[in-house]
Amino acid sequence: MDILMNALIRPRIIAVIGASPNRVTLGNVALDNLATYKFAGTVIPVHGEAKEIAGLPAVSSIEALPDGVDVALASVPAAGVADVVRRLEKRGVKTAIVNTAGFSDVQDAELRQLVKSSRILMHGPNCMGLINLSDATPIYTGGITSRVRKGPVALIAQSGSAGISVINSSTCGFSKVVTIGSEYRITGADYLRWFATDDDTRVIGLVLESIADADRFADAVDRIQAAGKSMVVLKVGRSTVGARATQAHTGALIRNDDAFRGFVERYGIPVVDDYEELIATLEAFAVTRKRPAPGRVALMGISGGETALACDICDEIGLPLAEFSEMTGAALRSVLPGTPGQNPVDIGQSVGRQAGAALAGMTAVMTAEEVGIGVVLQDMQASLPASSHRNYTAHLTTVAELSRTVDKPIVVISPTAEIMSERLLGCLDDTGTPPLRGLWPGLAAVKNMLQWSGRTVDARRLADRNPTPERAALRKEVAGLRGSLPSALVGRLLASYGVPVVKSAVARSPDEAVTLAAGIGFPMVVKVQSAQVPHRSDVGAVQLGVKDVAALRAAIALIEKNVREKAPGAVIDGYEMQEELIDCVQAMVGYQAAPPYGALTIVGSGGVLVELEADKAMSLSPATPAEAGALLAGTRLGKTLDGYRNLIPRTDTVPLAKLVSHLSELAADFADLVPECDLNPVLVRKGSGEVRVVDALFIASGHKKHPEKP
Repeated sequence: MDILMNALIRPRIIAVIGASPNRVTLGNVALDNLATYKFAGTVIPVHGEAKEIAGLPAVSSIEALPDGVDVALASVPAAGVADVVRRLEKRGVKTAIVNTAGFSDVQDAELRQLVKSSRILMHGPNCMGLINLSDATPIYTGGITSRVRKGPVALIAQSGSAGISVINSSTCGFSKVVTIGSEYRITGADYLRWFATDDDTRVIGLVLESIADADRFADAVDRIQAAGKSMVVLKVGRSTVGARATQAHTGALIRNDDAFRGFVERYGIPVVDDYEELIATLEAFAVTRKRPAPGRVALMGISGGETALACDICDEIGLPLAEFSEMTGAALRSVLPGTPGQNPVDIGQSVGRQAGAALAGMTAVMTAEEVGIGVVLQDMQASLPASSHRNYTAHLTTVAELSRTVDKPIVVISPTAEIMSERLLGCLDDTGTPPLRGLWPGLAAVKNMLQWSGRTVDARRLADRNPTPERAALRKEVAGLRGSLPSALVGRLLASYGVPVVKSAVARSPDEAVTLAAGIGFPMVVKVQSAQVPHRSDVGAVQLGVKDVAALRAAIALIEKNVREKAPGAVIDGYEMQEELIDCVQAMVGYQAAPPYGALTIVGSGGVLVELEADKAMSLSPATPAEAGALLAGTRLGKTLDGYRNLIPRTDTVPLAKLVSHLSELAADFADLVPECDLNPVLVRKGSGEVRVVDALFIASGHKKHPEKP
């Protein structure tokens, strides 16, 4: 793969299919770009009639290409793409970039199947190609801004317009700009892996609409970190509501973006919300070579208003501010009289300070053990008057001196997005101190720097799951089933993963129910058992507090009446009787398949109002008991169990956390076959925390094996 990727990104011989001698096509744009950048290799246009295009000798067909072609750019109508790829493969061309869009369903399926089995490595389709600035090789079908320059940042964007926006707005230089399009064969993870070994790249930014293979992407992220490089991701399409209808309550509580968020949190991947945050993060990583030390953020400025606003933003985005030690506070008060010696530091608040006091104060901050990175807030707008330029030049010169003497990174943020003054920027040249525009984007970049420096490798991968023989047998039993799983199978599934359930039995008739009642005991709960009634309480098919045999017969009669009236097409398979636990809190635990990331496990308050209350926390599956406990602590349910305002006795949450963890293991093994699960309610006994599942709904997909990942 690496050899083919080298041929694609650093080719010596390029074929261009789709250029014209008479009009400007996308192929012609690519030829112009290669000429403008003075590509040092060989470019061969392919055209059935023309002997020459753009001053380059052309060949009449793909079959007439010479040996050793590294990459072919194919800009042809959708109907002809598959044929072109087959002919390129037969001719021995190593790789292809296909920028064509607008495939029919049949054409799309044909091309996807072809490139999976083909020896040729295809990039695209529906892309603009790539720009290799390090080697002056733009295989690119769009105009290239004169603003873009060579530097250490690689950009991977599924959208060509996203790439255009970033390179036209960023001040950092680029090594490569790659628009990957629809990823039929080569994915963002493949480029990420390649950039881990690219000497010209230190920072990688990605603008993604989707991730094709979560495991492979996580592996690539590990490689980037191991190589001492940095990365950040902007995910677009986060607000779209998932199109697949769900039958379980869990699905209604999960948003389209939750699985991606769970994925990046687990694997420590910095993410941003818009182009401004992406650009600020790329610029910060590109300029500074220093990594934040263990610790938190110190804010320094000359305006109390700006530092106060910065504190508000830090609180909102979850950027932790350092709490200065007494030693740090005393040092600050000594050199900056009138300041309280706290974070943030308002240098302008100091009165009667001596020459060099600002440098001494900031040095005390940056050498404090509790500080990992420093942020200096400084207006740097180009429109500042001459007097401000003079004053701020002196302050930035102090910051530059500080940057050269401390081993922790310092970031300077100009509070607005206005273009910055070249004169003021010059004060920071060659200091490794990134100047960023805008408080919010700048602080988001600082958060990403801290997150990346503290990243730890998480080795969990979906492909590494190895179910026990018992669970593998259950997978075979479940494969091909569709709809609600029968209760007996559900019981065996839960038992296999150590999920405790209430005592229960299923009776086919009122007389059988009376016979089985002795094994359950009163009081009990009675519910209908029917594949056509997934949410039994909605149709009055759940009766609580059944205290004796007479009440049992009455409950069954009422359930039958309600089902006949409210779900007339439902087949009643029987009546489920369960022990009724008292003095308990109701929880809800479940999972939802979220390909390609696996499944999301969710926990929160349970009962019939679960969707209305929407008290939830979720994690990628599987989750450890400790991770499940942390999830639970972030919910209203967790706070209630912890004895909030003495509403209930303080309750041990360890049993519920273990249940959540065990279900997440089940989710990781079965979500491809059983994509939805609700355990609701899960009863938690006040005080002891003992847990029992009362109602379990598992919805099977009908797949006989793992479905194809999108």
